[in-house]
Formats: sequence, structure tokens, C-alpha cells
Amino acid sequence: MLYFARCPNWREAGRRVRTALDRTGHPDTAVTFVPVETDAEAAALGLRGSPTITVDGEDLFPAGPPPIGLSCRIYSTSHGPAGMPDHADLIAALRERGTP
Repeated sequence: MLYFARCPNWREAGRRVRTALDRTGHPDTAVTFVPVETDAEAAALGLRGSPTITVDGEDLFPAGPPPIGLSCRIYSTSHGPAGMPDHADLIAALRERGTP
């Protein structure tokens, strides 16, 4: 998970990713947090706003504009725009990828 520390949602997003991995049968898969501190790092790493959830270096929710720097990310969820995906969306995205 790529994150910008001033965006408040990355910790809860990490907990949701952990729960989604557990529920999809991957309790031993680690959730790794990568702090992004500069616009150059954001561009190099593909940060599309914080938090950006990646699997094998690819954005798990790739819709949206290219990286533009340090910003908070907004996800479309079944409950409307939110600062992180909901549990059901994470589980579906992980299952779609066959992750890990």
C-alpha cells in the first residue's frame, strides 16, 4: 500500500486489506506500507492518491487519472465516494486477480 501520511485513511485501509486477505484465504500474505513523501516519489511509484492499494506493483483499483503527486484518493463505493474501498470491493478485487 502506497500512502501519503497526511491523508488520514491509509491506516484503516490497511486494516481492511488485511481483513480482505484473511477472508479470501490468504492469512499469511503481508500488507506492506510504503510511505510516499515527494511528488517525484509519487510519480515514480504510481501513487494515484493516498492510499493506493497495489498487488505485485499494480493498482488494485486502476481507474482514474495518472499520478499527479501527493493527494488523498477518492474511491467509488456502493455507498458513494469514500477515502478507501469498502470490504466487499476489496474482496471482489482480490478474487478477480486471484490474489495472491
